[in-house]
Amino acid sequence: MFEESIKELEKIVEKLERGDVGLEESLDLFEKGIKLSKACNDMLDKAEKKVSVLINGEKQDFIAEEE
Repeated sequence: MFEESIKELEKIVEKLERGDVGLEESLDLFEKGIKLSKACNDMLDKAEKKVSVLINGEKQDFIAEEE
């Protein structure tokens, strides 16, 4: 899901950078790009939290083993 969203976002950016689309289509693409960007950011935030929980869980397990 994340990789597909990034690829779609890259295509949108390329279209907008070329400048060969009309104003209405540009606005539609921009809106879609913003939504994709937010969705990707949410996915990254969730992944970061999961990694943090896993790392902190391992640290807690290690500390419990030492005691």
